[in-house]
Amino acid sequence: MRTIYAVLTVFMLSAPPMARSAETLYLAGFGGSFQKAFEERIIPAFEAKTGTRVVYVPGNSTDTVAKLIAQKGKSDLSLAIVDDGPMYQALEQNLCASLEGVPAAKDVYPAARMPGGKAVGFGFYAIGLAYNKDGFAKNGWKAPTSWNDLGDPKYKGKVAMGSISSYGMVALPMIARANGGSEEKIEPGFDAMINRIAPNVLAWENSPAKMAQMLQTGEAALVVWGSTRVQAAIEQGAPLAFVYPKEGAAAGMVTACVVNGAPRPKLAQALLEEILSPAAQIVLAQVAGFGPANSKVKLEPDVAKKVVYGPEQANALVPLNWTVVNRDRSEWAKRWNREVER
Repeated sequence: MRTIYAVLTVFMLSAPPMARSAETLYLAGFGGSFQKAFEERIIPAFEAKTGTRVVYVPGNSTDTVAKLIAQKGKSDLSLAIVDDGPMYQALEQNLCASLEGVPAAKDVYPAARMPGGKAVGFGFYAIGLAYNKDGFAKNGWKAPTSWNDLGDPKYKGKVAMGSISSYGMVALPMIARANGGSEEKIEPGFDAMINRIAPNVLAWENSPAKMAQMLQTGEAALVVWGSTRVQAAIEQGAPLAFVYPKEGAAAGMVTACVVNGAPRPKLAQALLEEILSPAAQIVLAQVAGFGPANSKVKLEPDVAKKVVYGPEQANALVPLNWTVVNRDRSEWAKRWNREVER
């Protein structure tokens, strides 16, 4: 018996990590190409290193934060990936733990460092305008240059935009800025939306697939969209171009935090360290179109030209005041539904 026990002990100690009883870590993130990048490239590398089993839970940012609030202190999720706006809500609700165990968080650009040191951005994108190049050429239109072009009468019935629960929440303050306002002075934004832009809108569309279809067919000629979405459509053959408006494109950022009080915080920190590593950052640029937040990442020229890359481009994006946006989003939504999207 002693011999058998000794043999079994040696076998267990010498077995590779995944052959032992693996711990399970739950990670919340986006679907689509983003999920594909994680499940095919980033998660397998982490599992091989640690012996941890990672379960990817896809969902949008708003739903993820709502779930964390509902399960506060007893969540199964150990690491949450959401857009920067909802992440500010998570921070306000004390849903995130310290990043002290994530050394790579110190390597990110200043724009990716979130207040309080409990969340970090790991991928940049821009939110601006996109247009169908074939449709513009057919009509003899010049490329758009301003947020206010959305209200040009020649685009009547050719504009598409997400609702106030989607890209509309970003477009509204950016349009306010383009007309002398701001997040705290939103009236110019509503004035432009109600009187000039809404009459041009063919559809308030939140589905990325439907938006891509409308743009590709030419049903919609001009839209408010994110650079990652535009690049994905271009790579599928759509004749599109992304525009950084002269007033600036809004800063978009995917962020992550270790969930406060959730299980396996050390493993969650290790996974976030993996996500911030140059290798994973390159994968996210190649597969999902996100510009790296880690300042040490070097991209090949063919990849670099497709994403927000380097301090100059990252710092040129316009960061929204999410404290104000989150404070006022409920009132904005009520007014939007009453006066804009009628």
